[in-house]
Amino acid sequence: MQALVEDFLVHLRHERGQSEATQRTYAHALNRFVEWASHQGLRDWRQVELPHLIAFLQHEHSRPLRIPHATPGRHLSSETLYLTIAALRAFYRYAVREKLLPFNVAEHLSLPRRWLRLPRALSLDEVHKLLQPTGTEETPDTLCDQAILELAYASGLRLSELCRLRLEQLHLESGFLTVIGKGNKERVVPIGRPAIGALKAWLTKGRPRLVRPHSPGTVFLTRRGTAFHPTTLWRRIKKRARMAGLNRPITPHMLRHSFATHLLEHGADLRVIQELLGHASIQTTEIYTHVGTARLREVHQRFHPRA
Repeated sequence: MQALVEDFLVHLRHERGQSEATQRTYAHALNRFVEWASHQGLRDWRQVELPHLIAFLQHEHSRPLRIPHATPGRHLSSETLYLTIAALRAFYRYAVREKLLPFNVAEHLSLPRRWLRLPRALSLDEVHKLLQPTGTEETPDTLCDQAILELAYASGLRLSELCRLRLEQLHLESGFLTVIGKGNKERVVPIGRPAIGALKAWLTKGRPRLVRPHSPGTVFLTRRGTAFHPTTLWRRIKKRARMAGLNRPITPHMLRHSFATHLLEHGADLRVIQELLGHASIQTTEIYTHVGTARLREVHQRFHPRA
């Protein structure tokens, strides 16, 4: 059973071009199932039937979380179950299509309704504070942080896309960059003058001081001359937010949400925002219309005399 899971994960990496996060999520879910199935005496995927999948999902739903500082009695979220079902369905589609299994026993697993979570965006004032340069001394660290923040807000790149962005993807004289997003899909994203200026300062005065013989061709480098890991880059952004006096938790994705929300608030077409964000479906982008509605309601209640 494990061998077939590995074949599927190779397919995700090399043919589907799925993100590393999706690969890890699917691998964890499928490995959990294989472990559970072995305890049920199942040694072959051909032995698995729909009632087994349902029993596994019930087991996952009822098991307590085993993470540090978790609330006693807390169980898996509906979001995690949603991803587990998605992993099983994707695995079976692949196995049947490749004729590795005769039937898709997961096709009747229904995905639970997901709660609509409105993306959290920064206000224009918060963005201004965050993008203000800190201090007067220009160091590789400060130049790097400034370029990352300016580019993240100017382009709406995902955290993984910022980490992987390579020098040949920059076209600063023309004012745009090419991005390789989810599913290895390429898109063109224009960027403004402040981001171009911050990138040029980093590339001329900061990055050359960090380059080592082993350094990759990524735009942003750590002090050791290596590419950023997403967690490291996230910490840098959080540290900069604290220095800017922003007291609420800031995530890199909030800059992406702010990029989209502020474009919409200033009249940008939803289809254009979809293209800039690299969303495969317009339904994913439509969540920002809910953000706009929520903002209108807030303003109305705050300022209308009979709200």
